[in-house]
Amino acid sequence: MILKDGGIIKMEKENLFGECLAEIIGTAILLFFGTSVVTNIVIVETNLDWWGLSLIWGLGVTMAIYITGGVSGAHINPAVTVGLASVGDFPWKKVFPYVISQITGAFLGAGTTYFIYSDQFVEKTASNMTVFHTIAMENITNPKAMLIELILTAVLLMGVMAMSEPLNSSAPKGLGGAISVGLLVAAIGAAAGNLTGFAINPARDFGPKLFTALAGWGLAPFTAHNYYFWVPIIGPLLGGVFGAVVYKKFIRAYLPDVLKKNEAKEDMMTGDILDEEKLDKTASE
Repeated sequence: MILKDGGIIKMEKENLFGECLAEIIGTAILLFFGTSVVTNIVIVETNLDWWGLSLIWGLGVTMAIYITGGVSGAHINPAVTVGLASVGDFPWKKVFPYVISQITGAFLGAGTTYFIYSDQFVEKTASNMTVFHTIAMENITNPKAMLIELILTAVLLMGVMAMSEPLNSSAPKGLGGAISVGLLVAAIGAAAGNLTGFAINPARDFGPKLFTALAGWGLAPFTAHNYYFWVPIIGPLLGGVFGAVVYKKFIRAYLPDVLKKNEAKEDMMTGDILDEEKLDKTASE
């Protein structure tokens, strides 16, 4: 227990521990669903099309949100965490613990898939390695793939922020939010995910790469496709920030409730006192 200015700050630390634990579990759930369905298609040769694959990834997101969202917000993605922090919607001091937790969860999720399907991985080849992480089509250069990941992640962040925005009257209510985010991920995958594997999540790609490197594939996960490993890290991180800024500056700023509050603030600035309670009351009317 640590005392500061006569107050106890232990609770905040314990809460951060719980949030990080939730991020580990949530990201592991996402990777378990996603890498397992890819293993079914590539290794077991289950008859499932690309839309089906995308939908299972989306359902993995939905399940992770249902299970852990009440504790950590279920970011389960460094691009979401960094994107929200970049616009002031999440404290920077929690970014590093969250990101480390997400990478750890992704590592564990990939490891769980490998464990239950271990008998199917008789040989560790470049082909079966890719069931755990993403790779672009052969005719797509790494810079182009990075831009694709940037665009897809920006769409993800705009959707996530819109669907969790309390001032957005169109946002889904209650349990609908988790389903909506899952469908958004599935739609992104179906629309353009086959070009790069739609990582849209640095932890989703980097955690499994670490696992496969340690599980016997060596450096291949990091050297494949002309050292592609940096693409699903940089692209989503930049896309997350870009999408968050676009939403905050060009969507949130023009929501009716936000406009009402800003108008009330401008009117009251002509006086000597700015009453925040009156502003909130005006905005809610």
